[in-house]
Amino acid sequence: MAQAPKLELPKLEVSVNRVDAEARHMYEVDATATVAAPLPKVWRVLTGYERMSEFVPDLESCKVLSRNGNEVIIEQFGVARFLFMSKAIHLIVRATEQPMSSIEISLISGDMKHYESKWELVPMPETGGTRIVYSGKLLPNFYVPGILGSNMIRSDIEHMMSAVVARIERRDDGPKRGGVQATPAVPVNAPAPSPAQPNQAR
Repeated sequence: MAQAPKLELPKLEVSVNRVDAEARHMYEVDATATVAAPLPKVWRVLTGYERMSEFVPDLESCKVLSRNGNEVIIEQFGVARFLFMSKAIHLIVRATEQPMSSIEISLISGDMKHYESKWELVPMPETGGTRIVYSGKLLPNFYVPGILGSNMIRSDIEHMMSAVVARIERRDDGPKRGGVQATPAVPVNAPAPSPAQPNQAR
């Protein structure tokens, strides 16, 4: 009997839209990734906040300050890179978890005028995998080159998402010896970042 063709979807798609806000540029980010891993493993990686610095590029540390029910307060230190320059990024964010479904990130304080993001997880019964949907809005409180900003942030989000996918699809759940690069709550490396982030917090 002929086997049914396997459903193939794009592994990673990222888009960045720049809008004017408060005389600065706000960046709206949307990213989708598909992973060959079941929902429980994806959730475990995305909520393992204190292990994110093991593999998220430019995320130097990530610490859980408190947890109250489904709300988690997280402190992150990272680096935003601009061509030949770099800037240290410090964020404190609130992660609101809907188990096995979504994580919403909101800014409490730090090096962003505005930051919000959301991770959504969609099981894919036809493949046994999971679709990961990331969306966010970020407005740095420092200068980001207008012409290059969108491309820089897109590159940062792509690196962050690729690292998350690689970590999720790794067979072992333990950190590699010697450290690895890339999960987010917030992509701090995107100007900034695990949601995100997202070169953040994203």
